[in-house]
Amino acid sequence: MSDGVSEALAQQVARVRAAGVLGRSQGLARLFDYLADPARGGRTLREADVAMDVFGRGLDLTGDASVRVYVHRLRKKLDEFYAGPGAAEQHRLVIPVGEYRLDVVAAPEAVEAPAVPQARPRWLIPAAIAAALLVALNLGAWWFVARAIAPYRELERVAAAPLWAGLGRDRPVVVVVGDYYIFGDTEYGREPKRMIRAFEINSPADLDAWLMDNPELQGRYIDLDTYYTPVGATLALREIMPLVREAAGGPDRVRVITASRLTPDMLKSSDIVYVGYLSALRALQGPVFDRSRFSIGATYDELVDRRTGHTYTSGAGAAPGDRPNRDYGYLAAFTGPAGNRFVIVAGNRDIGVMQTAEIATDRKSLSALKPGPLEALYEVDGVGRTNIGAKPVVASR
Repeated sequence: MSDGVSEALAQQVARVRAAGVLGRSQGLARLFDYLADPARGGRTLREADVAMDVFGRGLDLTGDASVRVYVHRLRKKLDEFYAGPGAAEQHRLVIPVGEYRLDVVAAPEAVEAPAVPQARPRWLIPAAIAAALLVALNLGAWWFVARAIAPYRELERVAAAPLWAGLGRDRPVVVVVGDYYIFGDTEYGREPKRMIRAFEINSPADLDAWLMDNPELQGRYIDLDTYYTPVGATLALREIMPLVREAAGGPDRVRVITASRLTPDMLKSSDIVYVGYLSALRALQGPVFDRSRFSIGATYDELVDRRTGHTYTSGAGAAPGDRPNRDYGYLAAFTGPAGNRFVIVAGNRDIGVMQTAEIATDRKSLSALKPGPLEALYEVDGVGRTNIGAKPVVASR
């Protein structure tokens, strides 16, 4: 590799790192650093080398697609960088197809047809320059206006889809984020040693009642007045909120609360949008599953199809680190007894709820949905806490 190419490669590696386009995925960052390491120049890398050096995998990769998944994701991240903040770069990083290395190539240049010289009256030149400047200014202004309004127009189109149309028309909207109650274990000491999440204990009142039934544990477990929201629900909320505000007619008609703060009155007087884990529905579990073809399994990582008896079990909670895993996303829409709208954007775990949020905010995905009650289950593939894609497995009305 020549000095010029090496310098261009090093510059692009530094720019991609500085731009933060790789996100928070440690696996993606390790792969990028590994493929960018100049000490590997000239060495032909195999999938097994990457699996061992980057991910600590053995040489037997049967059924393990993690290296290919990560390479695919890294290619997409590089494409996004050079389509956005890196569009003006003179060189670009690429991963050649079928290879495991970073290469640098010159950015493509627009090719223009040569102009045919023609004799023109001299007085036309100033007029042409003035006209060109005027056109350029108008085009420039239009470009800035178009850039500003394009996202808004797309938001309008998505908000008009059957899933969201009419939300907040007659009532305010309450966005409910699934959360969990956690309490402290003092191990009979003075300070809590660890925090505990128990599915059957969802509030300080539940903890008090449980301790009344188990008096021998009094003094060991204490209320910390603490709740938490999973990362996946928070990231999904970021996708959903602009759309909900647009559909409702403005931010003043939208209120965000956690599921632990949802009251029976809100269930009757507001349109409800739930974002979070299926196991954190709380007061919404009855309204959702009373009319659903599914029921929640004993571990809360399972959904049982009442019609077929088939069980859909999430593996996301059992896949450590950055290993490939599978989850399930759940999307539902129905009208409650009070005539209010319910939209449920949920999943068993992080990648399930994040993928469902992407589906619920994507115009192409929503184009297949029709007005009226909806219930859909999606099989979601991911790596660690990153969702890769989904396919529908059940859709009913």
